[in-house]
Amino acid sequence: MLTFDSTSTRRRHTHEVRVGCIGIGGQNPVRVQSMCTTSTMDTDACVRQILAIAEAGGELVRLTTQGVREAENMKVIRERVRAVGCNVPLVADVHFNPAVADVAARYCEKVRINPGNYVDAARQFKKLEYTDEEYAAELQKIEERLVPFLNICREHGTAIRIGVNHGSLSDRIMSRYGDTPAGIVESCMEFLRVCVRNDFKDVVVSIKASNTVVMVESVRLLVKAMDAEEMTFPLHLGVTEAGEGEDGRLKSAVGIGTLLMDGIGDTIRVSLSEPPENEIPVAYGLLQAARLRITKTEYISCPGCGRTLYDLPTTIQRIKAATSHLKGLKIAIMGCIVNGPGEMADADYGYVGAARGKVSLYRGKECVEKNIPEEEAVEHLLSLIGERS
Repeated sequence: MLTFDSTSTRRRHTHEVRVGCIGIGGQNPVRVQSMCTTSTMDTDACVRQILAIAEAGGELVRLTTQGVREAENMKVIRERVRAVGCNVPLVADVHFNPAVADVAARYCEKVRINPGNYVDAARQFKKLEYTDEEYAAELQKIEERLVPFLNICREHGTAIRIGVNHGSLSDRIMSRYGDTPAGIVESCMEFLRVCVRNDFKDVVVSIKASNTVVMVESVRLLVKAMDAEEMTFPLHLGVTEAGEGEDGRLKSAVGIGTLLMDGIGDTIRVSLSEPPENEIPVAYGLLQAARLRITKTEYISCPGCGRTLYDLPTTIQRIKAATSHLKGLKIAIMGCIVNGPGEMADADYGYVGAARGKVSLYRGKECVEKNIPEEEAVEHLLSLIGERS
């Protein structure tokens, strides 16, 4: 079910999952997270990186826990981070070894497990044949191993993420469903059904792929499957192995942004091959573009054309420099009257070229000052904005 608010993007209804001091899903804002690139045995490096992510605005931080040693050291890392006043929830990332998840659940606010390798053997790209009875026995193995973990999480107030990766589907799933979105979704649903049967609701779900088309199609299919079984688990969105620089940002914008505009998504991670704190402003930018979280000044500007009779790029930079601290304010900077009042109708204030060397200023759709000399117009705009306070 989708709810609609005329001031923001509609969002699919999900229940709230508490992760430490924050909530994911429900009426909470879409949360932003990142992941450390440091060795989890290097406590000092992990603490520095967690604090850098939190300082940038990250609301959850995930760390890899390859083995029990790393899971045990999460206790030390958490104590060090809390000692300096940082309450950002910590998430353990577990693959291949469910015993590690059992340990991590005692020390972290959330544990991510991967259905592709939690109980099933590591993928060997083998074609396996199962009778229906044999396949049901494999599902029973999942339940027998997952339930003790859920009980530990319940005891310690630990949330989990069931995180499916397209690149790590088990041979069992691949043999029955093929390399398809249907197989990706079923890999997730098998684990969710165990959670439902055991009344464990503190679950966030993700399906990730480096192929944005596969990622979007699979998440949409997962939402339909959950709706059909009346599941309201929150969703974590991300394009895995998105890359770095422009490539990583574009792939993330296409994959994550498409689903956000569908109303899908309760927490996001923009995966970049860069220092993790670089991911945070990109994530907030995506959320602002989707009108889900407003964290900075919004600028609406035309590209300029032959009708633009003032230095548009220089003017934009001057206005940004003077107003970038005004969170939530929308300012339009338009080259001429053609792209003026109509195209900037969503703006709080507008700066519009009126004639050669002349500028008109708007408050909303109303023109409040006409034909100001260009060299005075920025100062007049700032005075006009100042009148609101």
